[in-house]
Amino acid sequence: MNRVRVSELIEHFDLKLVSGNEGLDREIIVSDISRPGLEIAGYFTYYPRRRLQLLGRTELSFFNELSMDERYKRTSQLCTAQTPCIVISRGIEVPQEFIISSNKRNVPVLQSKMQTTRLSSMITNYLESRLAPMTAVHGVLVDVYGVGVLITGDSGVGKSETALELVKRGHRLVADDSVEIRQEGESELVGSAPELIQHLLEIRGLGIINVMTLFGAGAVRNYKTVSMVIHLELWDQSKVYDRLGLDEEKIKLIDTEIPRLVLPVRPGRNLAVIIEVAAMNYRLKNMGYHAAQQFADRLNDSLHDR
Repeated sequence: MNRVRVSELIEHFDLKLVSGNEGLDREIIVSDISRPGLEIAGYFTYYPRRRLQLLGRTELSFFNELSMDERYKRTSQLCTAQTPCIVISRGIEVPQEFIISSNKRNVPVLQSKMQTTRLSSMITNYLESRLAPMTAVHGVLVDVYGVGVLITGDSGVGKSETALELVKRGHRLVADDSVEIRQEGESELVGSAPELIQHLLEIRGLGIINVMTLFGAGAVRNYKTVSMVIHLELWDQSKVYDRLGLDEEKIKLIDTEIPRLVLPVRPGRNLAVIIEVAAMNYRLKNMGYHAAQQFADRLNDSLHDR
């Protein structure tokens, strides 16, 4: 399970640590954020204690109208062993009751100068990205005409060489050898390279090259949505390969299915050009034009006319 430490949240958003210093290693395991308005009013039956608690002007205005005993009771109930942290927005001064309760339970209380709605949106997006399900795939990810193409295949089949040819033809490298893929939202797969090998490409006989240094910043990008998989394999004479394109194979990555094409490799085939055409054809299909299906329909119509 992916996790984000409170200390990482502080560093990313430049938050001020007010109290609860001993809880900086607490982990945030869900991306949902709680605005504990009902809890401040005293209703804790369904308190989502594992969520980050964000309080703005509305919650704290009501909190300050409570009696001192009620304020201590509310903050004590908010600061549980499972609560990762409490964030106060708009630079509002943190009430003393929060400081005392958070220090007792080691729940960090953080302060931000940002407006509540904007801060909530930014933290949610950050947590969804960091906590998204992730997998690593052996392959090469390239941005071809705006389509994220994940090239897979056995070691030595020519994935990196094909990616190099695509870069020379004006396309952009995202990752080589190892592609980290995160599922963001319901069905979006976003691929990137591990930081150690970012912008690097390994070519057998030549070694490791830095694509950004050789071809410029326009030849690379840090991440890209994975739209399709192209699997390279050595040409098997006994195998029948798809010649019409009517049978659309799918592959499941994490919880999302995307199209998968199998390209047989043999001397004389220009794989870079074929992948370019595959990317353009993918875009046409998304626009409603399916060449293979239209050919099959015309063929059926011709046979019926006879």
